[in-house]
Amino acid sequence: MPLLAIPFPAFDPVLIQVGPLAIRWYALAYIVGFLFGWWLAKKLIATTRLWRGNTSPFDPALIDDAIVWAALAGILGGRLAFVFVYNLDYYLANPASILAVWEGGMAFHGGIIGVAVGLLIFARRNQIPVLPLIDVAAVVAPIGIALGRLANFIKPELWGRVTDAPWGVVFPGAGPDPRHPSQIYQAFTEGLLLFAVLLIVARTGGLKRPGMLAGCFGIGYGLARSFGELFRQPDPQLGFLFAGATMGQLLSLPLIAVGLWLVIRSQKADA
Repeated sequence: MPLLAIPFPAFDPVLIQVGPLAIRWYALAYIVGFLFGWWLAKKLIATTRLWRGNTSPFDPALIDDAIVWAALAGILGGRLAFVFVYNLDYYLANPASILAVWEGGMAFHGGIIGVAVGLLIFARRNQIPVLPLIDVAAVVAPIGIALGRLANFIKPELWGRVTDAPWGVVFPGAGPDPRHPSQIYQAFTEGLLLFAVLLIVARTGGLKRPGMLAGCFGIGYGLARSFGELFRQPDPQLGFLFAGATMGQLLSLPLIAVGLWLVIRSQKADA
């Protein structure tokens, strides 16, 4: 091990074991993200001064069901995207593993599509405006992202590229060389930093313009993900793709483009 390398902490992937029931760090990330998202989403909807005409766009009680739709649709979209975009050959050979979401393996870009589709269906079923609902989801999502990245670190998986930085970490299963703890970088940029920016925008008039927060999320996440990919080891089954870009960077381009379109569109709304 290099002199300045940080050995990987001895994390147990199982957080709590009760008989045959094992609660893993991934499960904790999902549960905490779900509960925090539910609480903050209801708070944002109920704060009437944040919305156009100082009126909530729909009954805050609908969040109870909306967040379940978002969570299930996000997990479904994220898992399907991971299976079909990142590791299709493996899952064709091991189809039963497709259902083993507790083992990890989610593609966040697919999760975004899943959440958007799930909330669109929910909004139409309940006859409420979809953009305010997606705007609220955009504000709360980064906390779940941050927790998910920390779970990536603890597992460990999705580690960074080899580095000579003094904070490089020697990950088990990744060889003897220290690597960027890119999961931590991404937890900060895609998670905490993006959350802080979106919360500020939400509290300074952003929610008065439908689509503004969703657009800012698309731009912010796309840029943060593209930056984080500079330190993250590409998926071994994919490697570097067009012009040396990674799959995560390429998938972020349409997300940024849609985000820009939503922000421009939102400027036409009367605040």
